Order: sequence, then C-alpha cells, then structure tokens
Amino acid sequence: MMWRERKVPLMVMGVLLLGNIFFFFTYRVQYQSRLSDLDTRQQQAQQRLAEAQRARVTAEQQLASYDKVRSDLQMLYEERWSTQAKRFTPLFVEVTKLATASHFDPRSFSFSRAEAQNNKGEPGSEGNTTVGVSFSVQGSYEQVRQLINLLEVSNQFVIIDAVSLGGASDPKALNMSIHLKTLFREPVAANAQRPNRQL
Repeated sequence: MMWRERKVPLMVMGVLLLGNIFFFFTYRVQYQSRLSDLDTRQQQAQQRLAEAQRARVTAEQQLASYDKVRSDLQMLYEERWSTQAKRFTPLFVEVTKLATASHFDPRSFSFSRAEAQNNKGEPGSEGNTTVGVSFSVQGSYEQVRQLINLLEVSNQFVIIDAVSLGGASDPKALNMSIHLKTLFREPVAANAQRPNRQL
C-alpha cells in the first residue's frame, strides 16, 4: 500500500500539521490578549486625553478671568483712582454738567484737601489725597432728587459726603448745600525708595 511506503513523510507532515495547529491557537490566544491589552490602554489614553483637554479648557477660562480682573483693576487704578492732576478737571466738569442737567446753576464752589498717609513700613504703600467739593443750589425737590441720582450713577469716583436742605423764599423751592468728596492717588516719587549712597 501506498501509505506504508510513504509512512515517514506522512508522519513528518502530521507532526508539522499538529505543530502548526498548536502554534496557531497559542498565537491567537496571545494575540487576542495583546489586542485586549492594547484596547484597554487606548481607552485609558483617551480618558487621560479628555481629562487633559478639560483641564486645559478650565485653565484657559481661569486665565481669561484673571486677565479680565487684572485689566479691570488696571483701569480702576489708572482712571477711576488716578492722580489729582489727571482726574480733577474731568471730575469738576462732570459735577458742573450734572448740576446743569438737573437745571441747577451753582454760583460758587469751595474746595478742601486732606492728605492721608499709609504706613510707610509697608512695601509699596502710597498716600492718598481726599478732596472735597461743596456748592449750594436752589430748586425744587424733583431737581434735588435728580441731581443726587445723577451723582450716584456718575462714572466719576465721587462720594456724596453730606447734604443739607433748607427752606427758601419761594415756598416751592429748597436750598440745598451738598458736599462731595473723592480720593486721588498720590504719585510716588521715582527716587523715594532708592537706598542712600554712602560716600
């Protein structure tokens, strides 16, 4: 018979076939395990990427919020609480304009000034100056309310410090004396913090 004549090659082929089958199943199991491990690692990497992207968006939002606060503080420091040389004239013009808008015609203004010094031991401390503006007007109650309202909503940094009302010769009119105040930042001398040189 033919298979007896080729017994050795058939046996070799059978051994090779069994070896290939064993290798195939072993490799498939290992390959499937490696694929599962790679899928798990890919999912973990995607989760870390999503978390990093969320953290980046949060950080960008915080940075934008910080930049807005910093610019608002800079504007407040440079414009609303600026030096007297920079703000006094616009402040006086604004007060006069608001009085005129309320149909008042202040005849005279009086001014006062008081300086307050911060603790000089604190680094970066600066003094400030309080300037008061006083004037008297005569008009109706509605005009008085309008002027006070306009002063309160003004863009200028001005505080209504005192208001006194009194009767006038006209029974429909009131005499009002109003005292306003504001703070001005004092400029710091350029050489204020320079150390004294010993010769």
